[in-house]
Amino acid sequence: MNAPRAPLRPLDEALDELLSQARPLAGSESVSTFDADGRVLVRESLSALQVPPQDNSSMDGYAVRSAEAAQAVLAGLPVPVSQRIAAGSAGEPLAPGTAARIFTGAPVPAGADAIVMQEDTEAAGEGRVRLLRAPQPGQWIRRSGEDVTRGAVVLQAGERLSPASLGLAASIGLDRLDVARRPRVALFSTGDELVMPGQVPPERMAPGAIYNSNRFFLRSLLLRLGCEVSDLGIVPDQREATVRALREASAAHDLILTSGGVSVGEEDHVKPAVQQLGSLALWQIAIKPGKPFAYGQVGAAHFIGLPGNPVSSFVTFLLLVRPFLLRLQGASRVAPAPIQLPSGFDWPRPDRRREFLRVRRSDDGSLALFPNQSSGVLTSAVWGDGLVDNPPGQAIRRGDLVAFTPFSELLS
Repeated sequence: MNAPRAPLRPLDEALDELLSQARPLAGSESVSTFDADGRVLVRESLSALQVPPQDNSSMDGYAVRSAEAAQAVLAGLPVPVSQRIAAGSAGEPLAPGTAARIFTGAPVPAGADAIVMQEDTEAAGEGRVRLLRAPQPGQWIRRSGEDVTRGAVVLQAGERLSPASLGLAASIGLDRLDVARRPRVALFSTGDELVMPGQVPPERMAPGAIYNSNRFFLRSLLLRLGCEVSDLGIVPDQREATVRALREASAAHDLILTSGGVSVGEEDHVKPAVQQLGSLALWQIAIKPGKPFAYGQVGAAHFIGLPGNPVSSFVTFLLLVRPFLLRLQGASRVAPAPIQLPSGFDWPRPDRRREFLRVRRSDDGSLALFPNQSSGVLTSAVWGDGLVDNPPGQAIRRGDLVAFTPFSELLS
């Protein structure tokens, strides 16, 4: 008599358990700020200076005393220009009754409390300028420290660095940053039916043979997450070959990632091979696509087995493997928050599982649905620009607000 089938596991429960196993990797490295995009910061960055360091002009124009300038505008009288201050230079204190020609980024001279932008002035000849509009105190002045104050924490430990983060680090003088080391990931495929593009032309493909698409997008996704990837190719459907590949991969990698081959068929050797070398838990997750998922250990390395269907493999990587790898690097934020957008489609027959529908934004701001949501139709992930997270058993009517997560967030 067959044992009763284990109940499907909720996605959030599976993710929590997976993340509990993802202890941050030991070790870090110092890298050039130029090369730190996408890396995870391991130490907070403190500013040793104010940004900007001095009050400076946010416009090309004239530095003035606002009260004097208001009187000059009221009287229609030109104002003498006493000095010229360019960015990178320091002016003299502003002489009473005068204006200083000033350029964007230049320090505001002592005594001046406003900038009149160039468009609100006109030349009056012989080193004078006519002010056409009275300024308010503080107008067009960027105050010292309005961006960053001395001693402030500018970047937090656990932050995944973005191009803006690198610019902010550079603005406080940091030419190097301490970041988590890159996860080392071994990637391989199993299956005698798999063929690499270029090996056999389409017209000569044997019956039952398929091109190995998962290997390409999984490698790309790993690289986008900053991993060092060892592509171990296609492992033959043989128990000994699978054990050997796993044993060798476990010796030098933090994670072994496979797709397919963790079922119970006679040619599915990954499951018994992992169990021979370590431990394996097979999870049936209550999502569509992507129900079969495996997590375990091979020696000191983590093992994750993804479903073989391409969309299932793609979606489970984004929902489970991506957060796992970010947590290995010590990232504090591992999953984006969805946004609410109106549905431009009807979904009258929902699944009992939580569904992740491939959609894309229309010009009117609503979401269009790819017509074929099969787990084998990778075209849906190319056509779409994100996923709708639909709760179990919930029908969708056109105009309903749904939870949408763009691929731009999940693929970064």
